[in-house]
Amino acid sequence: MTLHRRPTPPKQLREAVAQALPALPTAWQPLAGGRVNRLWRAGDTVIKLYDPNGESPLFPNDPQAEAHALAWLAPFGIAPTLQATGTDWLAYQYQPGSPWRGTPQMVAAALTRLHQLPPPPQAQFRLAANGSAKILGQARAIGALCQATLPPAPPDPGVPAGLVCMIHGDAVPGNLIAHQDQITFIDWQCPALGDPADDIATFLSPAMQWLYRGQPLNADETSAFLAACPPRVADRYRNLKSLYHWRMAAHCLWKAEQGDPDYAKAMHLELAAL
Repeated sequence: MTLHRRPTPPKQLREAVAQALPALPTAWQPLAGGRVNRLWRAGDTVIKLYDPNGESPLFPNDPQAEAHALAWLAPFGIAPTLQATGTDWLAYQYQPGSPWRGTPQMVAAALTRLHQLPPPPQAQFRLAANGSAKILGQARAIGALCQATLPPAPPDPGVPAGLVCMIHGDAVPGNLIAHQDQITFIDWQCPALGDPADDIATFLSPAMQWLYRGQPLNADETSAFLAACPPRVADRYRNLKSLYHWRMAAHCLWKAEQGDPDYAKAMHLELAAL
């Protein structure tokens, strides 16, 4: 898989961050992990610079939304502490640990905790596609942006819009930092009010697991994860999973056509799951 280089932080960024956080150390170390935006660590602070072309039709890349999410989540201890924001950057408290490589049940517990938080202010967050008709429509719209064509879409199972809660929107392994048996969610650039099954679908996605962890989850791991989720949410995911796989395949095709070759294999993994 492609490794993304982390160039020296731009002078303008350094100056803006120094003005907002004058006590910050001047030595910045690049951080690996993100596939879109650039990250550095200075002392106990992470500085994130957003790629202006980093948005995709499925995954927004919105610094204001991330700032809103971190501010709202601060009392709950499941996201980093926001320290400063700028037009195209933000700084937050460094979270010790490493990207998740543990048990799927650990992730199920963390997502359940997130999804059971009280709802945030609706005006600050987008509404994610909810219900099979909206998911299918979004998937077809992404596919229509591509030059190549996907296999026919699965039939609409007729699942109505359901639960609405705070969702991460990009719950891939690289955004789940494990430390002392706890998970902290990072990279909140595409939060939403949506169906908790959406986060489950992203985590279980064969494409996302391969891109961030090197291999999809096996059948036992998937079953263990779903068994640890609330039954209503797990059943909802099962009823929608064919559409989620097809939508992710459309996303991967779009990314591959934008010049990221990793996503070509990721697309085939997603289609195989159908």
